Amino acid sequence: MNSFGRIFRVSIWGESHGPAVGVVVDGCPPGIPLDPEDFRRDLDRRRSGAPGTTGRRESDAPVFKSGIHEGRTTGSPLGIEFENADTDSSSYRKIRDIPRPGHADWTALAKFKGFSDLRGGGHFSGRLTVGLVAAGVIAKKIIEPASVSAAICEVGGVRDYEESLRQAALSGDSLGAIVECRAENVPPGVGEPFFDSVESLVAHAVFSIPGVKGIEFGDGFRAARMKGSEFNDAIIDRKGVTRTNHSGGINGGLSNGNEIVFRIAVRPTASIALPQRTVDLARNRITTLKLGGRHDVCIALRMPVILEAATAIVLADLLLAAGRGAAGAGIAGGPKEHKERHHQK
Repeated sequence: MNSFGRIFRVSIWGESHGPAVGVVVDGCPPGIPLDPEDFRRDLDRRRSGAPGTTGRRESDAPVFKSGIHEGRTTGSPLGIEFENADTDSSSYRKIRDIPRPGHADWTALAKFKGFSDLRGGGHFSGRLTVGLVAAGVIAKKIIEPASVSAAICEVGGVRDYEESLRQAALSGDSLGAIVECRAENVPPGVGEPFFDSVESLVAHAVFSIPGVKGIEFGDGFRAARMKGSEFNDAIIDRKGVTRTNHSGGINGGLSNGNEIVFRIAVRPTASIALPQRTVDLARNRITTLKLGGRHDVCIALRMPVILEAATAIVLADLLLAAGRGAAGAGIAGGPKEHKERHHQK
């Protein structure tokens, strides 16, 4: 399915080279102030333009279709659309029957019986993450005073990666990366045991982001090489503050009041300029494919803000389910105050 969440429910739609992509957010609390400028900073962080990113240029101007009136959310489903204006489908016509290695072409053909739109990756494209980021902007308002931030740790195995990006671009290849995300001021006790644990839901949302291939919380896989005396986080006050944070701010699937910390592994971009072996389905033979088009050298360069959005969406859903969300979202009073403000106009 294309929807995530129980209370704060996010649905994405569209294809990379279709007329538009977008998001519908259901369960958004009423009264949250929302303006197109609120989206600009995060949408700009996701946009291409930096070295190592695709040459495709989209304005990413949000068009509100529903759920907003007089600058505030109404409580009804919030629809946001983003136009696809800078598409070039010419390089995809010749590969209709030649699935690209590392892409969803083959699996999409198998699932949708040959009817899927493969241009630019279609519905599997990273282009659809613009809607995810938009939903994240709203979620970040709901979870205040909690906040989420993410940053690239390394690209291609190195921390100073500018030269590695340049060399990969020159050779027609691509690079993977590791990105870290941190959530601060999350109250203790958020989440549910077992299936709706914080880890379960964050992992679910994060793996919906194209290109994510791994995740670890706290010390993650390093914990397998530690002793309990090394891994356990000593609690040093009545608020649950711990001296260390090997568990990444989560115990028993619930937030423990400390910073939530996790890292993701992002695969190298599937679209590369080097020749690759694949199958020609129309001619029933193995062939060599050399791709054209515009592609990121490293898709992780634009990943931090997308990762923040996915995390904020999970936290917003959990906090609203617990009756604790939207406290800092800028909602000005209840129905009476709104009625008085409306009357004064």
